[in-house]
Parts: sequence; C-alpha cells; structure tokens
Amino acid sequence: MATKIFCDIADLSSIKKFNKKKIVQGFTTNPSLMRKAGAKDYHSYSKEILKVCKYKPISFEVFADNLNSMIDQGKKINTWGRNIYVKVPVVNSKNKFTGRVIKELNHQNIKLNITAVYTAKQTQKILKQINKKTKVIISIFAGRAGDAGKDPVPEFKKSIKMAKKFKNVEILWASVREPYNYTQAKQLGCHIITIPPKIIEKIEKFGKSFNQLTTETVQAFLIDSKKSKFKI
Repeated sequence: MATKIFCDIADLSSIKKFNKKKIVQGFTTNPSLMRKAGAKDYHSYSKEILKVCKYKPISFEVFADNLNSMIDQGKKINTWGRNIYVKVPVVNSKNKFTGRVIKELNHQNIKLNITAVYTAKQTQKILKQINKKTKVIISIFAGRAGDAGKDPVPEFKKSIKMAKKFKNVEILWASVREPYNYTQAKQLGCHIITIPPKIIEKIEKFGKSFNQLTTETVQAFLIDSKKSKFKI
C-alpha cells in the first residue's frame, strides 16, 4: 500500500501550484492555516479554494466549541463540495470527547477527518462511534507529540492495527517536522501523510547518496569560509 501525500496548506497560490503536482493527492486545512493565508470570511475563502481544488480530497475544519454547533457547522461545510472531508477535533477546548458529533455526522454519510488525535485510546473511542462504510480519516499528530518528548510511533502501530477492521478508515500522519517523516509513515503503513509545501519539495529531491551529501556539506562550509575571508 502506497502512502498518499496530502499538502497541508490554505494559501490559495500554493494550492494552485501543488494541485498540479501528481505527488499531491489531496489537501488539508485548519483554522490556523486559514488565518495565516489571510482568510477573512471562512465560507467564501473555502469556496475560492474549491474553485482550484475540484476533485482531490480536501479537509475543512469546524471551529465551534459547542457539540451542537459543531454538528451544524459540519453539515454546512459538507454541502460546499463532493470532495470535502469535514474536519472535527477529537475533543473540544474543554477536553470533552466529540463522539456525539462524530457519530451524528458519520451516520449522515458525511466524510470526516478526525483531528488533534495523539493516542491509540482516542483512535479506539473514535472507531466505536462510526459505521463501516462512510469514509473517515484519523489524523495523529506525530510532530507535536515529538516536540513534547513523546514517541508517536507506538500509537500509530496500535491505531493502524485497529483500523484494519474498517475498510473505510485511513490513518494519517500529521504535524510533519522533516522529510524523513514520509519514510517513517510509509514504513508504518500509514494510509496518508499531510505535509507542508516546503517539505514536499524536499521529498521530490529524495535519492542523494551519503557520499553526495558529505561532499555537498563540506563544499558549503568551504564556500562560506571563503565568503567570510576567514583566516587562522
């Protein structure tokens, strides 16, 4: 099974560029990326993105904190396009599990991307709420776990094993920190990895030998020492 690469971005010009790349099979956004992209109106900005990204899957996140409001927002977002996954955080800001939101939207055949997941226990709770036909992505935040000194790999292994009973569920490696994360995600059997544009461009250049890397590194040191006219 090949690990699909999604591009994690909301910037319109970047989506136009990366939508043309075969290596990119979908997109993910979130309210923080939307704000960074300069979106003023969530709905109209999302519509602009959908004019560019018409066919590849794309995730738009609810930003309500109340479970009933999350359900309402999810239903509305779902009407914007056929290629949309409604992104729902696994808990709200008060750490309340959003199982009711997940269950209601899933049972209305709305494709979901459950985000901000960190543990296999959370994956297990999600799987208890869903049917076995409507598509669900579970996004596990590897990079942020690593930033906190936690090893995300065991959580992925357990989550992927549990998800095998569901043909409609995909496990996604989120919060990428370096190009090598793509290799890790493939080795684990993640269905998807979502990656910022700059790191996708580095992945496209994979294939250099250790000898090449050694020589290029030393050459870079030499060039900089000459530019600085260093003397000892």
